[in-house]
Amino acid sequence: MKKNRFAFRSVGAASVAAATMLAMMSASSATPKPHFTGAPIKIGISLSLSGDFSADGLAFQQGYQLWAKDINAAGGLLGRKVVLDIKSDASSPVQVVTNYKTLISVDHCDLTFGPYSTLLTLPSAEAVQRYGYAMIEGAGGGPSIFQAKLPNIFDVTLPVSYDMAPFAKWVSALPTATRPKSIYYVTSNDPFTQPVVDTAKKLIGSSIKSVGYTVFPSEATDWRSIADQVAQAKADAVVLGSVDVPTISAFMQAFEQAHYTPKVMIATAGPDQGSSFIKAVGAGNADGIMVPNTWYGLSANPLSQKMVAEYVKQYGGTAAGVNADIAEAYTVGETAAAAVNATKSIDNAKIIKWLHSGAVTNTVEGTVSFDKIGENLTQIAYTFQWQKKGTTFVQVNPVGNKNSVAVELPKNAWGK
Repeated sequence: MKKNRFAFRSVGAASVAAATMLAMMSASSATPKPHFTGAPIKIGISLSLSGDFSADGLAFQQGYQLWAKDINAAGGLLGRKVVLDIKSDASSPVQVVTNYKTLISVDHCDLTFGPYSTLLTLPSAEAVQRYGYAMIEGAGGGPSIFQAKLPNIFDVTLPVSYDMAPFAKWVSALPTATRPKSIYYVTSNDPFTQPVVDTAKKLIGSSIKSVGYTVFPSEATDWRSIADQVAQAKADAVVLGSVDVPTISAFMQAFEQAHYTPKVMIATAGPDQGSSFIKAVGAGNADGIMVPNTWYGLSANPLSQKMVAEYVKQYGGTAAGVNADIAEAYTVGETAAAAVNATKSIDNAKIIKWLHSGAVTNTVEGTVSFDKIGENLTQIAYTFQWQKKGTTFVQVNPVGNKNSVAVELPKNAWGK
């Protein structure tokens, strides 16, 4: 009896092994594993995996890793495997410089990609310039970046100063009956947020009466008194210069407790964080909130659709909920790959020269091409809004764009 049972199990194991081998051979023939030659190409990156910018830093890490996975599946760069060397900077301008020095001089990385935020990107670019490295980045678009006129910095995303231009044009042109009568501008003094708010304020001008302009420290962690000050003004519209989800979440909570709902509310960052934003504030509260950006998960760009599908498959969620940071990081990788392939080299001097040549790269964010100070002015700024009780994230302007839908106006009361 035992002998027969043993024999049956042996045959079964052999059958399973054979079936597994056939399946592996079939999979191998369908999707051959890339053959790499030479040493891997190491790319050094410092990201805020903790601290104030950690939500964005973690999203950027996902975007970089997704790009690396895709480029390696396609055979790598110059036939060599791409390896990411990522270090955490804890959102510190001091640590980020230390990290890039280590990545280049100790870890001997071949290329460098940028960190998150204008605050960290400028010192990073200055640090890697001393080694002759290019700094390709997607989240350092504040004016201070380009005012530095560094020859090695390349921001793949539209400079942030232009982000709210479509919103400013739309709100200023509303019919008198529906246009907000008053507006309050409140912003962090972060080099990313304040230029966006200041430009919007300038463009809106006297078309809407300004009842307040407040600037608060970027290192603030208690926004309650500032938010209460805004709520007391009872402006019809609020333009908030926020750097992350916690900032706008705190303002929204304070507004709700003060029984104040602006008819129009837009924030520089936070609402673009997809499911992270909804989880923090609740779908009902998110309804009607607007945010500027150059990309969103439902973009019709075929390259974007492919990336989004891969992201959702790997991490779950929906296309509309994919964080814009993912696309910015992925675009950095695409741009670097284009430069390496065009120059057939990982020589940073050659890469910098090619990036300054005016060559155009098609990416998930759209076209990328740089001027002499590293700006990419080829992208279009959009405004997005959470609608249908916070269940959908849609493009609402530029008005007249084929993909723009009507703005929900006024914003519903909190949680309604």
